[in-house]
Amino acid sequence: MSLLIRNAHPYGEDAVDLLVEDGVITAIGADLSGPDGTDVLDAEGQVLLPGFVDLHTHLREPGGEESETIATGSAAAALGGYTAVFAMPNTDPVADSEVVVEHVRRRGAEVGLVDVHPVGAVTVGLEGVKMAELGTMARSRAQVRMFSDDGRCVHDPVIMRRALEYASALDVVIAQHAEDHRLTVGAQAHEGVVASRLGLAGWPATAEETIVARDCALAREAGAALHICHVSSARTIDVLRAAKAQGVRVSAEVTPHHLLLTDARLTGYDPVNKVNPPLRTGSDTEAMRAALAEGVIDVVGTDHAPHAAQYKDTEWSAAKPGMLGLQTALSVVVHTMVEPGLLDWRGVARVMSERPAEIGNLPDHGRPIEEGEPANLTLVDPDGVWTVRGEKLASRASNTPFEGMRLPATVTATILRGRITARNGEVT
Repeated sequence: MSLLIRNAHPYGEDAVDLLVEDGVITAIGADLSGPDGTDVLDAEGQVLLPGFVDLHTHLREPGGEESETIATGSAAAALGGYTAVFAMPNTDPVADSEVVVEHVRRRGAEVGLVDVHPVGAVTVGLEGVKMAELGTMARSRAQVRMFSDDGRCVHDPVIMRRALEYASALDVVIAQHAEDHRLTVGAQAHEGVVASRLGLAGWPATAEETIVARDCALAREAGAALHICHVSSARTIDVLRAAKAQGVRVSAEVTPHHLLLTDARLTGYDPVNKVNPPLRTGSDTEAMRAALAEGVIDVVGTDHAPHAAQYKDTEWSAAKPGMLGLQTALSVVVHTMVEPGLLDWRGVARVMSERPAEIGNLPDHGRPIEEGEPANLTLVDPDGVWTVRGEKLASRASNTPFEGMRLPATVTATILRGRITARNGEVT
């Protein structure tokens, strides 16, 4: 199987041709040709990047197929430029056993649009009481490399310490949803002026900051890899910066919606804007962008969280938190980071492909665009503009906060091991 990509601009730089054979880049140069039957892809004016990797995706299967399936979520990922995603464990049943994680990995392989890597639960049933069998899941055919109770914080410091010690021995990552639940009982929005005006119970930023500080100390003691999910507070960035300076093995992600949207969106009580952690202030959003550019925040993680209409088309307090993210992530990053000059295209590759693959221990993803490297690639039209319509996205759900927005940059092709999985807005 051969693919010839003509006139592509790796990282937005000089145009070249690339020849891909049997899933590997075999030649880069000018005026290349391939063997008979080679598929030719004209990439004139398009930016070529390593395929994106998402460390934080909710695919809902098993148990939540009314909101998303591995098939529909994989399609959304491929159309968004992703070649690998990490599927969070808050399914039904919870991905806290060898059986469930192997099912998710196998189903992802059957669909074949992206590499689906199951995230194992840290505690049985996400209940925070008894640690799950991390070693069994890590050694299973699913080869689980990341564990998280995402959606819930691993609140007990004894369990978190034990999990980090196991993680160090197994060479895996513990990803924490940083939220001290004692500070967020009944919380509905960021604690601040907007929540007060709307009469919504506040979610204080300290609920995030304090857990991150605690877990960085525990990770330092254990020598373990800790990943902080969906950072939302400017004060958390200070904790991360200090921990990294001390040599703590901590990484962090920011979501596209926390790069762009603020709690000002809550006026009108539209539950599409309800998310956990909540949308915060403009100063927090600016801090997220600066920290991502600096590298204190390592990656963009979508926290793609599809919900069927019955879970969103309701009053604010009853609505489930979460937003779609896979198909809009690149455009939001371009809008918030590339257009203002905070990142160039190599920077985009770093935060959406290279560092996520490194954190998730995926040796075949996030690789340089060079001869001999796996052909997991994404082509982007930097001049493309599109209008977001939730009903037209590939996900089974349509709960996008970017509905009606005109966003820059379009993914024109996604290539997984030399095979085109999405092209010009269609799954292939």
